[in-house]
Amino acid sequence: MSVEQTLILVKPDGVQRGLTGEIINRLEKRGLQIVGAKLIHPTRAIAEEHYQEHVGKPFYEGLIEFITSGPVLAMVIQAERAIAISRQTMGSTDPAEAAPGTIRGDLGLTVGRNLVHGSDSAKRGAEEIRIWFDESEIINFEQTMQPWIIES
Repeated sequence: MSVEQTLILVKPDGVQRGLTGEIINRLEKRGLQIVGAKLIHPTRAIAEEHYQEHVGKPFYEGLIEFITSGPVLAMVIQAERAIAISRQTMGSTDPAEAAPGTIRGDLGLTVGRNLVHGSDSAKRGAEEIRIWFDESEIINFEQTMQPWIIES
């Protein structure tokens, strides 16, 4: 199986609540490798490009206002099955439906403040990474622990 890359955002609520370390810890404990990370206060242009699929929907303007309301920790993570594993680790979009042990299930209360975003497909992940990161900001390196995480 090949290595996937995906985008993970710790949204403004997660940053403001001081949960970035907890969220990173949970992702890394699963064996997901961070190959890019930066704290950014998103511009409206970045937000509009990121949420372009929701233009015209009633909640669109609220999404833009929220994601631009404060700093976001943007990360590129990679691993075999990175998308499925990261989404499982985050839990259901609605924290009330998210399983205990997931980020949203343990730390979130409402859909509008669900702490994290993760790409839902490889195609969308590549698009989102391009929105948030320059190629030079992603550093691919081999972790010495990989043989202890992935069976070859």
